[in-house]
Amino acid sequence: MSAEPLGTVEVYGIRHHGPGSARSLVAALDAYRPDQVLIEGPADADPVIGWAASEHTVPPVALLAYAPDKPGLAAFWPFAVFSPEWQALTWALRRHVAVGFCDLPAANALVARFGRGDADEPAELLPGDADEHDPLRTLARHDPLAALAQAAGYDDPERWWDDVIESRQDGSSPFPVLTEAMAELRAQLPETDPAQAGLEARREAYMRQRIRVAIKGGRERIAVVCGAWHAPVLTGPLPPAAADARLLRGMPKRKISATWIPWTHARLAYSSGYGAGITSPGWYHHLWTAPDRPITRWLATVAQSLRSRDLVVSSAHVIEAVRLAETLAVLRGRPLAGLAEVTDATRAVLCDGDELSVRLITDELVVGQSLGGVDPGVPTVPLEADLMARCRTLRIRRDATPTLHDLDLRKAYDQERSVLFHRLRVLGIDWIRPAESEVANRGTFRETWQSAWRPELSLALVEAAAYGTTVESAATAKLMETVAGGSLVELTEASERCLRADLPDALARLLAALTSKAALDVDVVHLMDALPPLARAQRYGDVRGTDTSALAAVSRTIVVRICAALPAAVSGLDEDSARLMRRRVDAVQGAVGLIESEVSERESGHPSLRRAWLATLRSLVDRRDVHGALLGRVVRVLTDAEVLDDAPARVHRALSYGAPAADKAAWVDGFFSDGALLLIHDSELLVLLDRWVEELGEQEYVDALPLVRRTFSTFSRPERATIGERVDGLRRAARRRHVDDDVDLELAGPALATVGAILGGTA
Repeated sequence: MSAEPLGTVEVYGIRHHGPGSARSLVAALDAYRPDQVLIEGPADADPVIGWAASEHTVPPVALLAYAPDKPGLAAFWPFAVFSPEWQALTWALRRHVAVGFCDLPAANALVARFGRGDADEPAELLPGDADEHDPLRTLARHDPLAALAQAAGYDDPERWWDDVIESRQDGSSPFPVLTEAMAELRAQLPETDPAQAGLEARREAYMRQRIRVAIKGGRERIAVVCGAWHAPVLTGPLPPAAADARLLRGMPKRKISATWIPWTHARLAYSSGYGAGITSPGWYHHLWTAPDRPITRWLATVAQSLRSRDLVVSSAHVIEAVRLAETLAVLRGRPLAGLAEVTDATRAVLCDGDELSVRLITDELVVGQSLGGVDPGVPTVPLEADLMARCRTLRIRRDATPTLHDLDLRKAYDQERSVLFHRLRVLGIDWIRPAESEVANRGTFRETWQSAWRPELSLALVEAAAYGTTVESAATAKLMETVAGGSLVELTEASERCLRADLPDALARLLAALTSKAALDVDVVHLMDALPPLARAQRYGDVRGTDTSALAAVSRTIVVRICAALPAAVSGLDEDSARLMRRRVDAVQGAVGLIESEVSERESGHPSLRRAWLATLRSLVDRRDVHGALLGRVVRVLTDAEVLDDAPARVHRALSYGAPAADKAAWVDGFFSDGALLLIHDSELLVLLDRWVEELGEQEYVDALPLVRRTFSTFSRPERATIGERVDGLRRAARRRHVDDDVDLELAGPALATVGAILGGTA
């Protein structure tokens, strides 16, 4: 059987995400003027190719292919403006030239790579698996042009491309030479992994089949744009089609959906995909967009960035940096300065050797934070469409740069934003997260969030879409999963999230399940852990003006049951269990304060929860079977609540009876932890504690020291300093009183006068 002629086909082996490769490719396409362009990429993504021509589609973007029934089974194909594939795609679309992808469909490739189950994480561009035993083979398969550059002694493939390809004087196309080099490289590095060889062979077989289809369709000039590694097997007479057909026959596949999503320069630097990631997408973008005087323009941009951080950088600095970069290029035998030279010049001249400033420039400019955009009409899941509509209404931008949102919940607009943010957290979409506020004197009515979009969140939206078509319905359905098998604590936490996310349909069912679970759960630990989320939810509902009467009823029931069960639960606890119970007592104390407002019992119609809770704690303080760490905390809580007025006497008794020093230290830790103000303002307590420490024996001191240090570690540095000054002052006063009591100043008068004279005083 004779081989098929390929006189009408030009194969362009490119470097993925290479601006030099892209520039040469555009020139070659302009010269060849094909009537069909085939690009390496999943063939089943052809239906969404047209969206690349939209004015609203701005790279970096990525093709996303995923299994609708298992969104975790997915892969991305990223494109930057300097990616040769993107330039070929837009070149063809602008000229109305037929264009399509020619690589193995994602429907087959995803199954071949991951099997039919879920992937551990989405892949990028389905690269060949790395061969950890042969770094050169790994580099050649992932980025063959980088392998050639390395063999030529270059550390930057783009500099090698510029020197060897772009600087050629004859004006001929570089691609035939590259194809020949790749053929030699493939011959020197045969495939050793049979499984990977099978996948690569099928990919290349499918590419040849697509070329054959284009030829049979009557295309006269076919341009094939593919990774340079594949170029040799697509060039020249193709082998018989029967062999490729046999190789592709019976390949497993599954239903796949494809769409465009925004991508980022930072994600292009991620070490996966073609070329194993690129380290400097921001620099490559600059080389593509500023081909004239790139070094001068780049260093001027660096200077502008440094000035924005209040660093002094003048025009003279920029001129000197340009000269240094060009001089370094000459000394290193390179025709033009590259990233290494401009980085060295930036470090030496613009940053004065400060590595922190250099890292800031690397993150901001060399890598970059650019986020692409896609046309709003691009096919997507209904959930994402609803989210983007809500974001447009609430003026929330999908931006890769971290942005703070300070919300005032008294304003309806900010309240709507807060609801959306909480619903996204219910869905596990961490695009917008709670953050620390930069605004002072923040109260209950304020929230602070930080947003930062990442490309993989598009896949998280696809996964969340299984719960519903809108953000509200999906969040409601997600919370309903808790109703079926959730514990008491999980139900209370879900109720808090539900209230913050304003999901009334879910709240009714959660409260019913919560009431039932609370009635059956007899474990006081579960009840104590469940109360704080309920209290926060009730308080949050008050802030929003939401009816929380049902929550209040459940909360009161739980407090009553805690009061009944706590006395029996605190007996005979070991140290670790006592510390856990101490934290729970603190949490319940705070929760009771949130639940019960300042209204009187007569106005509320209910007995005081706070009074019942404090009475329960009061019943524990004289017991001998309660661990010191817990007992000290109970005394502290009751003292703060003004239920006990004999705290100094109790501290004295706790430190004086014949218990081991470690037990006394545990009591001290329970009482004084987070209580620096007590020691600062109560001299009696401070003297008692100081005297106890002074009287410890050597071994007792060694035993007690870790606990005492842990107690004082809860104080701030200024608080510890103030306590030290107070102790020193009290000791000085005690010494003066001792002197005044033991010395007859009248008899000592002559001696004191003599000493005064010796020291320069008067007689």
